[in-house]
Amino acid sequence: LYASQDTSLFTENEKNSISIFRKTVNSVVNISTLLRRRGGLFRADMEMPAGAGSGFVWGNKGHIVTNFHVVKQGNRFTVSFHNDKKQYEATVVGVEPNKDIAVLKLKNPPSKISPINIGISKNLMVGQKAVAIGNPFGLDHTMTAGIISAVGRKVKGIGGVKIHGMIQTDAAINPGNSGGPLLNSQGALIGMNTQILSGSGTSSGVGFAVPIDTISRIVPQIIKYGKVIRPGLGIGILPDHAKRRFGIRKGVVISYIDENGSAAKAGLIGMGQDQWGRIFLGDIILKINGKEVNSYDDIYHALDKYKIDDIVKVEYLRKETIKTLKDKLIEINYR
Repeated sequence: LYASQDTSLFTENEKNSISIFRKTVNSVVNISTLLRRRGGLFRADMEMPAGAGSGFVWGNKGHIVTNFHVVKQGNRFTVSFHNDKKQYEATVVGVEPNKDIAVLKLKNPPSKISPINIGISKNLMVGQKAVAIGNPFGLDHTMTAGIISAVGRKVKGIGGVKIHGMIQTDAAINPGNSGGPLLNSQGALIGMNTQILSGSGTSSGVGFAVPIDTISRIVPQIIKYGKVIRPGLGIGILPDHAKRRFGIRKGVVISYIDENGSAAKAGLIGMGQDQWGRIFLGDIILKINGKEVNSYDDIYHALDKYKIDDIVKVEYLRKETIKTLKDKLIEINYR
């Protein structure tokens, strides 16, 4: 309930902020992550807090979107809504660590549920108003406001690769805000608050959000399949530190080939051993569709926007000769 007040005394910016909060607060949730450990012969099972964060309602079927790192350490999850004292049990539908995205589903959702208003992020401009709603330090449904400080940032995520296209904002983001929405002045979701850059672990005015365009591509796949359907070549690549031991600086070294994958059918060759047990290098991929690849991060993002059965042009080095082939992408799990 909100107290009646003469809004004619408010500035237009204040009126806008109040409107955003009222329209969105019922779509924002508090997520508690719990770890249940089984006891021994003479010990009861134990359950302990393993983390907390924020999330938002996606669609009208009880799905909640949050960060992967919010749910990573737990095996039981409870969700609470604004002005609702009940704790709702939820299960994990699926995760995408490389984008720091997770989807939960409520076992018994409230009778009335409010999906968040989904926007777009491809046309965001520096200087636009940005509003965050979440649960910093366990203070539920807290709102902070600022601007979009930058777009298109590349920030290393929990999955080990950089998340491209990240939104930078100076809206205060603190521990507990993770997984909560970043909104524009119309109250539309433009990103999911994920990280802060801070020496103290608290807000320093440099926060990052996964863009909604990425979330809108990933979440429907997780809801439908329980995972992200990722295209790939059917290869393994040599880690950077091992690559350097062979004196290789450019390209990614193919360590092995999936015999049922498209790379094998195209004739690419991985590492091997001769009859004396000496290791020899196979092919080294230099470019995919004209884009240089020098690491796992590069090859991941070179293929990220393609679909299964798309044809890509692969430039590779074989015994000091640069060759080119066209290969069809297949469904693959990188990790």
